Amino acid sequence: MNTTWLMRMSQWARNPPSAKRVKLVFGIIAVAAVIWGIEWLGYWPEWAKAERIPRKF
Repeated sequence: MNTTWLMRMSQWARNPPSAKRVKLVFGIIAVAAVIWGIEWLGYWPEWAKAERIPRKF
């Protein structure tokens, strides 16, 4: 771990994020987990899936 990360952690310890920001971050993580779960179960619509485009040399 380098000095930059230690300084950032000390700033967070002195000035923690607000409860509103923490709820926002956990909400975004929850939405992403729900989308991943729906896709993993196979209920995600076919039109919403990304397709890999083959590279041409």
